[in-house]
Amino acid sequence: MSVDSSARPSLTLSGKPMSSPLKDVRGLSRQMVGHFVENVIPCGTLPGDAIAGDVTTITRVCLELAVSMLDGKDLPEKLQRLGDAAAGWAREGVPIDTIHHSIHEGFKMGLDLVVSDATMKDYDDLVDGAKMVVEMLDMINSAVSMAYVRELRAVVSEHHTAVHTLTSALLGGHSTSTMARECGIAIASSYAVLAVAIPPHREEHNPMVDGKVVARRKLRRVQAELATRCGEAVLSLLSVDGGTVLIPSGHLDNEQLDALVTQLSHAAQVGVTATMVEATPEKIPTAADQAHELLDMVQRLQAVAGLYRFDELALEYQLTRPGPGREYLGSLLDPLDAHPELLETLQRHIGNNLNRQRTARVLHVHTNTVDYRLKRIGQLTGFDPSQPSGLWYLRSALVARTYRTT
Repeated sequence: MSVDSSARPSLTLSGKPMSSPLKDVRGLSRQMVGHFVENVIPCGTLPGDAIAGDVTTITRVCLELAVSMLDGKDLPEKLQRLGDAAAGWAREGVPIDTIHHSIHEGFKMGLDLVVSDATMKDYDDLVDGAKMVVEMLDMINSAVSMAYVRELRAVVSEHHTAVHTLTSALLGGHSTSTMARECGIAIASSYAVLAVAIPPHREEHNPMVDGKVVARRKLRRVQAELATRCGEAVLSLLSVDGGTVLIPSGHLDNEQLDALVTQLSHAAQVGVTATMVEATPEKIPTAADQAHELLDMVQRLQAVAGLYRFDELALEYQLTRPGPGREYLGSLLDPLDAHPELLETLQRHIGNNLNRQRTARVLHVHTNTVDYRLKRIGQLTGFDPSQPSGLWYLRSALVARTYRTT
């Protein structure tokens, strides 16, 4: 930030320099820091060396800057010191609201000292002093905020790169112990490995808007929600259409994991589907492959959005493996080849967890039509979808059929 270094008149109050009550910079800075610790709650939680060191030093710098400006002088190097300190606080995680609150508390104390003996005769001088205070606050807040945000962006970028590198290493089966120490991220004893599918947002296909921007905003919302719900414990590699997420086992219980996928759907504004496999770090590559294969199967079944676990779909997953059993099961639906509306109804009905009303809405037909089509499916295939045994064969056949020609 550029600073006007042109000469300006010094300010007086009752014929004395307005800066007089602030001249004892060292003593006043110690008094102010004591006030911060007692009255600005977050300051009291800072380490003692930070209070005795940085906070006291920067308080003194602010006072020196105030005295200089009241005396008609600008000292740009002091603003640079404030910026350097703010950058350090950003890296150490000191909240920016604590910094700004402390600055304003210090100005309130200093202003009380300056105007304590003022009278109505000093009105014009007080107005000039108030304008100067606003200018000081503007300069200090701008210098602090710009340096803090710039450093915070650098910290976030470093963390993002570290997470990306460590996640890639885990998924690739590479040694991660040294890398984890360098990244400052602890490796958990086991992980919930999630394969995630994020479908396109409706606005991505709107010719009136930039679809790439819509997709990137969708991804940022998902990443922000993931960070909010899981904190820094989560590791992820996500793109606009999905990816892989690693969550330390036990960090979220089963209900919370289900809720997480629902919350990601709300953030993305589309239905997010995820599949999950538990694994120790050395088995993450295999688990990720299984999770994505399971996700592919769930998507082929056109299942409703949500979280699906490996143990819930282990049988269906096994049906995707090549062999005569898969070929036989896939052939059970051949009688429906001439009736594509029946095949679609079966697929939708199973994907909607056998909810007739939801299936009817998706197909834009009456529920009676759904019932009729399910009855016809039973007649043509020999397996009644209203019976558990028949439904098992039809569901298995549907899984096997989607892989029969791949």
